[in-house]
Amino acid sequence: MNQATLAAGRHTLSVGEPVVMGILNVTPDSFSDGGRHLAYGDAVTRAREMVAEGAAIIDVGGESTRPGAAEVSVEDELRRVIPVVEALAPAIDVPISIDTSKPEVMRAAAAAGAGIINDVYALRRPGALAAAAATGLPVCLMHMQGEPRTMQANPRYENVVADVHRFLAGRADACRRAGIEQLILDPGFGFGKRLEHNLILLGAIGEFATLGAPVLVGVSRKSMFGQLLGRDVDERLAGGLAAAMLSADRGARIIRTHDVAPTVDALRVRAAVRAASADGIPQSGDD
Repeated sequence: MNQATLAAGRHTLSVGEPVVMGILNVTPDSFSDGGRHLAYGDAVTRAREMVAEGAAIIDVGGESTRPGAAEVSVEDELRRVIPVVEALAPAIDVPISIDTSKPEVMRAAAAAGAGIINDVYALRRPGALAAAAATGLPVCLMHMQGEPRTMQANPRYENVVADVHRFLAGRADACRRAGIEQLILDPGFGFGKRLEHNLILLGAIGEFATLGAPVLVGVSRKSMFGQLLGRDVDERLAGGLAAAMLSADRGARIIRTHDVAPTVDALRVRAAVRAASADGIPQSGDD
């Protein structure tokens, strides 16, 4: 059974029903909003806005993981994210997630008040597993084939659902052996996957929900909607909302998005319909 609550630093995060994780990129080169929130004051303001819109988690990232992105030094990433985490931790009443793969950043962000570690490498980098375990924080493990600079060159799978499931199960086992019990699992949409892989994974979210941890889905503004719908990055909201709701219906418990308010609204409509159905309110055509 999936964990219904996570002890995320000083916060208790309930994930019995789907919640929204708001993306806060403090990078100059993110594919969707690169540079928009790089300034310290802008980042803090946007985080507060997302909490007011209904975000249950704020995910702070200082290194772009878009295809072809250049690696950022430890010093630069620390300089970008730690002042933001330090400012937000006492100022907002939701947990802060630190989106990083570097053990130094994990430790510093935890000390600054972060409550969750979100790692696209699933703690595979040297020292990351030990650093995450030492913080005592929940960790989100994501599947990625390859690494950001080359992951979209030629992704191939024997069976994408089975392959991703096997990877996440293995990384979860490694974490538990290291003493990390609180986990979140992310199939990694767009990370070393073609359009058909992403669509198959969307239909199979329930398979990952069987692994004993909440499932996170991040499809906001991704290129899969550009390919599928012919939409530019700022025209992909409808596609992202549709995929998010399909994911929630299949067991996803955290929806990671740039578009917090519309996603929160969509989840509220979904919850109201489910509640009405559970209460036995007559449907159209009933006697």
